[in-house]
Amino acid sequence: MTFTPDTITLALSKGRIFDETLPLLRAAGIEVLEDPEKSRKLILPTNQPQVRVVLVRASDVPTYVQYGGADLGVTGLDTLIEHGGAGLYQPLDLRIARCRMSVAVRADFDYAQAVRQGSRLKVATKYVGIARDFFAAKGVHVDLIKLYGSMELAPLTGLADAIVDLVSTGNTLKANQLVEVERIMDISSRLVVNQAALKLKQDAIRPIIDAFASATT
Repeated sequence: MTFTPDTITLALSKGRIFDETLPLLRAAGIEVLEDPEKSRKLILPTNQPQVRVVLVRASDVPTYVQYGGADLGVTGLDTLIEHGGAGLYQPLDLRIARCRMSVAVRADFDYAQAVRQGSRLKVATKYVGIARDFFAAKGVHVDLIKLYGSMELAPLTGLADAIVDLVSTGNTLKANQLVEVERIMDISSRLVVNQAALKLKQDAIRPIIDAFASATT
């Protein structure tokens, strides 16, 4: 693979976002030539010689795009809010990888009463910024505990009273005797573009944006 100043780099994370972005890429005439689940490569070629896909952690997509490691990327609204979105052009809600950000507790924990009584809650989450803003707006005092995985364990082990996490089907919560008690916001994935790249590579990037927009309407 030869990279030139005209190469367009798209940052994606493995999993649901990658899979659900593929039809949008096809609408733009772009086919990824290798399966990220079978290849060890972190940079994947496409059928377009000047377009490549870089595989990064979901939480790193906005950073790669902001600082020019990628020209554009697809990232969840949750990640974008936590990142802050500085220096990013956000032209499209792609309406893919939909889920919701919610508060969940053990089934035997009376969350409503704890809130009414003004109790100080221990809340475990990866999404500290979103959780802080949500509880502050409600006037609920919380101690936030940052975790990076297995959020459901926190209430079960007594580490936290509640968690703030992404929920899709809710099956993982049910399997761990947790219940969803508040819905904070709906989440879907956004297209983000490096502002400098949009100016310098407009002829190459604008058709991709337009194709994505047509495919999501």
